Amino acid sequence: MKQICTTAILLLTMATAIAQPKPGGKKTAGLANAKDSLSYALGVSIMQNLKKQGLDDINPTVLANAIRNEQLKKPHLIAPETCGPVIGQSMQRQQAKKISLNKAAGVAFLQANAKKEGVMSLPSGLQYQVMKQGEGPKPVPTDRVKCHYHGTLTDGTVFESSVNRGEPVTFAVNGVISGWMEALQLMPVGSKWKLFIPSNLAYGDNPSGPLIGPGSTLVFEVELLEIVK
Repeated sequence: MKQICTTAILLLTMATAIAQPKPGGKKTAGLANAKDSLSYALGVSIMQNLKKQGLDDINPTVLANAIRNEQLKKPHLIAPETCGPVIGQSMQRQQAKKISLNKAAGVAFLQANAKKEGVMSLPSGLQYQVMKQGEGPKPVPTDRVKCHYHGTLTDGTVFESSVNRGEPVTFAVNGVISGWMEALQLMPVGSKWKLFIPSNLAYGDNPSGPLIGPGSTLVFEVELLEIVK
């Protein structure tokens, strides 16, 4: 929250500089000096940061009014000590909206995907498609396995890939997301499956990294190379 408030203060300062008319009552869209360049650069950087946090729905007129009141020590429309909670509540609403939209999109994707040839649906909601079926043993939760994987969002955006890095990953079966853990115990070594994982079997309502939003359904191609002894 401290970071959000600091960002908001910087944005307010930048907005004041933009909102104030130049001497003579004329405004210019240009950058006349280093101060203007810094103000503009801060504005771009701060706005990008606010968008990532879901705080881009801002009224610039009200924003400028708040800045002037603060600078001129005039009464505020809301008490300064309530600014943090107001920002926090807005972020919670934005987060809830994102979760709802992502979950709805995931449900629609999985419903359509279940009708595709070769896609198997499990009672948990996990879906998989066998790309190659191995003949080795199946791992148990306490095993460590070596895998290659390629992870994407439902729109095909790649968020992580050991295949692209050119190096497989070793991990405990019981140390990964629920969708992976369930699938790995069904896969004989040497298999390559495509997994379609609903949000409740992935990261739930939490985002993960810069690309996986809250409530996201995920798609993985997983190749089980070996059980590590």
